[in-house]
Amino acid sequence: MILLKIVQSVELVHLKMQNNNINTVFIIAGEVSGDVLGARIMAQMPDVKFVGIGGQNMQSAGLTSLFPMSDLAVMGAIEVIAHAKTLLARIKQTVDAIIACRPDVVLTIDSPGFAKSVIKELKKTPAGQELIRDGLKFHHVVAPQVWAWRPKRAKKYAKLFDKLYAFFDFEVPYFTKYGLDTVAVGHPISDNVLGRYKAPKTQKEKIITLVPGSRMSEVKRLMPIFHDVVDMLHRNGYMGYDFVIPTVETTVEYVKKEVANWRVKPRLVDADKRYEVYAKTYIAIVASGTVSAELAMLHIPTIVMYQMNPITTWLVRQMIRVKWVSLVNILLGRGVYPEFLGPDATAENVLNAVQQLTIPSVRQKMIADLESADNLWRRPDGVPAALIADGIKNK
Repeated sequence: MILLKIVQSVELVHLKMQNNNINTVFIIAGEVSGDVLGARIMAQMPDVKFVGIGGQNMQSAGLTSLFPMSDLAVMGAIEVIAHAKTLLARIKQTVDAIIACRPDVVLTIDSPGFAKSVIKELKKTPAGQELIRDGLKFHHVVAPQVWAWRPKRAKKYAKLFDKLYAFFDFEVPYFTKYGLDTVAVGHPISDNVLGRYKAPKTQKEKIITLVPGSRMSEVKRLMPIFHDVVDMLHRNGYMGYDFVIPTVETTVEYVKKEVANWRVKPRLVDADKRYEVYAKTYIAIVASGTVSAELAMLHIPTIVMYQMNPITTWLVRQMIRVKWVSLVNILLGRGVYPEFLGPDATAENVLNAVQQLTIPSVRQKMIADLESADNLWRRPDGVPAALIADGIKNK
């Protein structure tokens, strides 16, 4: 029996060496932006079997998700502790699924805490160690922002992963110096947004788009502030404005219940329609995250805000090494988008920023700054999903 197992293992390795093919990829995405990118990567590899965890985009591309992606949509030290039991169960479930399907590559997209926990647990098991001996590789998409905080994380990533896909060239040296194969692929959103949707310089429709985020914890913190913002804007003469909230699958039911009690009710649209809404948006008020990059590529005047648990906020402030959280501000080295974080994320501050952005000269200056960042988002040698797919094939 032992001899037969050895022979089968040798034959499997020999077959993979002969074909140099990737047959199975275990893919993990923990939030909406990763789900969108995961679906595009899957589309680039039609002959590969995908198993794993994803949302509606990856499921539309053919994935049967191991469990709801929303179980991983947790951010912040206190929030993670509160969901520890669920996360631990999902880690074990994921490790067992990887062992069962014996993939060629485990591809994790963002959600670094969950990704790292899964890999560490897998490496502890005899079955996981056997998979690694047989050639299993670990690839990760989205380089941690080590240039912003905790730079020593780069060394830890080099110990865990075999390949890393970063968005920008300036991120690569932080990881290659520790021996981690790192490839810059450009920002994934640029493939779908940059140059495709262009908001007019002046809008006849006065749409104010509100984006509270995709994680339940952040949505619960921001929706009350958004309610106050809408109410204050309405009372301050912004009665002709249309308020719109793009909703995602992880939080849509909660958002519906919240806005049902608002005096001024925003229009809810599915996240799939968000670009059409963004292109008509006069001003956006959004949670810090991927959406601010989307809006920057569309040249939409935007206000960025974020609320976390006070302890998490304090911890982040002790470790952060950059002035801003919005990627466009970081890339350009100046505060193009106003940011209100933690205790500064108040309805009064947002109202003042909205009033500023109705001044034509202020508005046009912001749009010009956003246009100047266009060449920073995209690479000349291919789109991100295709570059990542090529990296997986050449694992």
